[in-house]
Amino acid sequence: MDQAGSAQSQPVCAQEALDLLNCVAQSPYDQDKCLRLLQSLRECVLNKKVKKFSLADQRQQEAKPASKEA
Repeated sequence: MDQAGSAQSQPVCAQEALDLLNCVAQSPYDQDKCLRLLQSLRECVLNKKVKKFSLADQRQQEAKPASKEA
């Protein structure tokens, strides 16, 4: 039951997506590892029937465009 509680605190497939992004950012780039992580993310998306991903602050940025002046 602890796993279910911790899973609800994160978006669906969040860990798989984060692992893949971090893999792509690593230097040197390990294509085989990243492909395995991509497959893992794809399986999660299919299993959980994910339709679309969004960033946590995406709605805030769309509602209030950043206008930083230097």
